Amino acid sequence: METAPTTKPPALDPAADSRPGDPCIMVLFGCGGDLTKRLLMPAIYNLVCDGLLPEQFAIIGADRSDMTTEDFRARLSDEKDGIKKYNTRKDFNPKVWAWITSRLHYVNTAPADGYTKVAELVKKLDAQYQARDNVLFYYAVPPSVFGAISAKLYENGFKEGKGWRRIIVEKPFGTDLPSAQKLNKEILSFWNEEQIYRVDHYLGKETVQNVLAFRFANEMFEPLWNKKHIDHVQLTVSEAVDVEGRGYYDEAGVLRDMIQNHMFQMLTYIAMEPPISFSADDIRNEKAKVLKAIRLYSPEAVLRNTVRGQYGAGKKADGTTSIAYREDPAVIESRKKRKPPVETPSTTETFAALRLYVDNWRWEGVPFYLRSGKALWKRGTDIVVQFKKAPWVLFRNTAVAKLNADRLIFHIQPEQSIELLFQAKTPGPVMQLQPVNMAFRYGESFTASRGTGYEVMIYSCMVGEATLFSRTDLVERAWEIAQPIMDAWAANPAKDFPNYAAGTWGPKAAYDLIEMDNRRRWYEIITSETLQRVPLFKGGDPLFLSQVSMALRPEAVSPSEVIVKKGDPGNEMYLLARGEAEVLDGNGQVKATLHEGDCFGEVALLLSEPRIATVRAKTACDLFVLEKGDFSRILRDHQQFAETIKQIARERYNRAVAPEQLMAPT
Repeated sequence: METAPTTKPPALDPAADSRPGDPCIMVLFGCGGDLTKRLLMPAIYNLVCDGLLPEQFAIIGADRSDMTTEDFRARLSDEKDGIKKYNTRKDFNPKVWAWITSRLHYVNTAPADGYTKVAELVKKLDAQYQARDNVLFYYAVPPSVFGAISAKLYENGFKEGKGWRRIIVEKPFGTDLPSAQKLNKEILSFWNEEQIYRVDHYLGKETVQNVLAFRFANEMFEPLWNKKHIDHVQLTVSEAVDVEGRGYYDEAGVLRDMIQNHMFQMLTYIAMEPPISFSADDIRNEKAKVLKAIRLYSPEAVLRNTVRGQYGAGKKADGTTSIAYREDPAVIESRKKRKPPVETPSTTETFAALRLYVDNWRWEGVPFYLRSGKALWKRGTDIVVQFKKAPWVLFRNTAVAKLNADRLIFHIQPEQSIELLFQAKTPGPVMQLQPVNMAFRYGESFTASRGTGYEVMIYSCMVGEATLFSRTDLVERAWEIAQPIMDAWAANPAKDFPNYAAGTWGPKAAYDLIEMDNRRRWYEIITSETLQRVPLFKGGDPLFLSQVSMALRPEAVSPSEVIVKKGDPGNEMYLLARGEAEVLDGNGQVKATLHEGDCFGEVALLLSEPRIATVRAKTACDLFVLEKGDFSRILRDHQQFAETIKQIARERYNRAVAPEQLMAPT
């Protein structure tokens, strides 16, 4: 490979208000893993493009493989599985990559003198690039070797120097409270707290960081940010992928892998008090107070306030088949390799939902609902702040039948946006309301290129900004919250696994957990793209789809559960998102089977008549429900929808619906 000259980085989009990171030599342990090529090197590439990497910079890849520097450079430059595949920018610039590869070096740490060679190369490159004796060590390795690597670096004189020494350690930081405490003690025996940067790449996402900016830069919301005005908060991290052959997941589970770290950190951003300043210590002090205030559960309380699940066979969001978690060969092999081997079916949770309380003055009595899982119906990370409903009494003599709750939604990924849902009067002489939304989308307001989430982490460490990294007390307190849950689950092994099919919303028990609290519901983020996959809504104009998406509410039902009963009043229409349902006649005989994308219950609404049939869930079903008032309003506003409904009535039920019936008031 041609070596680029050691000149100023060829920045493409210089960041106007940010200085480049401090000069340093970056030593990347575990450089042969996927993390390096998929995320870290694309992040380095983005930092160069943004003008945030200094000229005085080089990278030493350190691993236990028999590889040369040229091999290392070639691996990361591979046409099919290198930087061109994993970079996140629209256009790839070979000059930028050539500049980076000229500064890539490799050391095999397996031989006895491996770390001595690392020290020698750091010294050589520091002199060549004038890096001021600053060294950044990135531990892209399992936590079990953090201590061993630190000891070797200590032996080779890396504890102190003329410049700074900093280490970035990847999650998971421990597997439970005792292991986290042991790991902290081990690392702190070699490094000072100020030198340790415990990475959580979720906090590097722009929309997560924008939660703080949104809260503390906009005075209009702070007076409402408390138990008097907020009913509850929902945090959801859903993954459409299954474990995809990652057998090591069986020793973690979603509570350890996602909730204990990423989600607890996001919760602190929502719940923290205004800090004195945006300095690292001031922000982390307020986060620590939130975690300290989260209620610790007794074993009995854990069972009342948590739900766990494991996926079975099904279809993933992209339509491909997913085998049951327990049947994944990698999971089975992982259990066989344990000491001693485990032959019983796995009880590791791939889904969890928690109801937590922050017991302080601001949040007393406000539930925080957290849920995360694999093999769910879509990929997405969202924070929903639901406000309390306004008093209905003001509207008692109007056509308004009910008031909906206002919601503030932070879309973290894949869409990056902030959305405010509230009530507005519909056009016309009658006082009627419908939900509307105001949305801020990053792609429409900013031109910044999409990143991996690691750019801000690497840059922050290079400039000594620790705000986005966890401190010892934050890590250990998060485990203190999670430990009673893990202990209670271990003492009460799940007996109903698998309890949700791949590609669904998760176990029905998660819906029961939230619905028992004053009829609260999970707020499923329904996009226009989602609705377009349903025949009933295909081809709808954007305004129509927007109104439908805000009006639909989710509902999960168990196999054999009756959804609608013949003769009951028809107040809701149902859309079958996943699963199968059966239409029964008066004798309980199956007359038809409904599949994904089918709707039912619409004729009873159209004609204001009782249900003409009973519908029962054949399998576990995920449903979207459209209530009568919203149904009629959308029919009146959108003739295309009305025509489709009339056609369904003719074809399925041989019923003709007159125009005046569609326009009848609710």
